[in-house]
Amino acid sequence: MIFDLGGVVMGSPLHAIAAYERELGIPSGFVNRQVVATGAGGAWSRLERGEVGLDAFYPLFDAECAAAGHALSARTMMERIAVAAQPRPRMLGAIRVIRTRGLRTAALTNNWLGDGTRERDWLGDVFDVVVESAVEGLRKPDPRIYRVALDRLGAAPAATVFLDDIGRNLKPARELGMTTIKVDDEAQALAELAQALGFALDEAR
Repeated sequence: MIFDLGGVVMGSPLHAIAAYERELGIPSGFVNRQVVATGAGGAWSRLERGEVGLDAFYPLFDAECAAAGHALSARTMMERIAVAAQPRPRMLGAIRVIRTRGLRTAALTNNWLGDGTRERDWLGDVFDVVVESAVEGLRKPDPRIYRVALDRLGAAPAATVFLDDIGRNLKPARELGMTTIKVDDEAQALAELAQALGFALDEAR
C-alpha cells in the first residue's frame, strides 16, 4: 500500500492553492498550469527535488507567475498550504486497519526541504517506508521514484495499491502494474480502497 500525503493522508494543498487563487482573482488552476508548463526546470519542480530551498523558491516562482500574467506571493501561498496540511483521522484509521492485516505501508510524497515533514514524528508510526521527493532528488510522476517506494516496501507492483489526488501522478503507477485510486474526497477513496483490498475499513470511522 502506497499513499500520497497531501490531499490523501493530509489536507489538500490543491484546495489551499485554489482558495488563494480565488482570493486574488486569479483564474482557477493557474498555479497548477504553471507547475506543468515550466516543467523539470521550473521553480516548483526544482523545489520538490530538493535543488532549492523555500527562500530561494519564493522569488523564482513569483517571477514565473508574474511572467505568465498573474502576480502572487509564493510565500503566502506556501503558508496557506502548511496550514491546510493537517492529518485526516479517518485515513489514518484506515491505514492502521490495513497494517493490522499484516500489509506494509509507504508514503510517497512530493515535498520540499523545510516544509516540516521531518518534524512530523507520526509518519514513522503510520508508515513502514517514507519516500520524499526532496530527499531522493526525484519527484512524481518520474517512474523512478515509484520504483524506489516499491523496492523499499519489498512489494511487487501487481500486489500494490497506490492512492494520489493528482491524475498525472497515477499514470506511471498504473503503467508499472499497480492498482490506482484517484482521491477526490476521503469517503470516496476509502470506499474504493476497501473494495480493492477486499476487507472493511469501518474501524477508520
